[in-house]
Amino acid sequence: MYAIVDIAGQQFKVKAAQKLKVHRLEAEAGKHVEIGKVLLISNGKTVSVGTPVLEGARIAAKVLNHGKGDKVLVFKKKRRKGYQKLNGHRQYITELWIEAILGKGEKFDASKSTAPAPKAAKVIEPKVKKTAATKAAAPAKKAAPAKKAAPAKKAAPAKKAAPKKDTKK
Repeated sequence: MYAIVDIAGQQFKVKAAQKLKVHRLEAEAGKHVEIGKVLLISNGKTVSVGTPVLEGARIAAKVLNHGKGDKVLVFKKKRRKGYQKLNGHRQYITELWIEAILGKGEKFDASKSTAPAPKAAKVIEPKVKKTAATKAAAPAKKAAPAKKAAPAKKAAPAKKAAPKKDTKK
């Protein structure tokens, strides 16, 4: 069973238990959403096509996380004119887990979700510079044993300068 759905202005072919990356949606990670713009549903035997959408048909999905897509580089150049321009863009995306394709009158029980757990956002703590107060509060570390001094290398003998030539005649 599959369906053709319009999500955020793009059309996708979806099946149950499928991951899908779409343009950014206004929903929190971990929440369930229902998408109502179903254009076509096929169950293998019959195909239902909407004009333009099917009435009562919905897609139940869970928002896994929000992120950014791959970087797209746009390079413009006019030959022999010295004009070059390079732009980069990363699209904000939402990762969805398609739970079920619902027909007219069907309901989805969110407690029977098959979605994987949403990814936890990585928290990076800023590095703190140590001051005299924080050094005093920190426990004292044991001093490392002193290393033996390496034997001094013998210097190479210095070359003698060449004698100056007498230029007077």
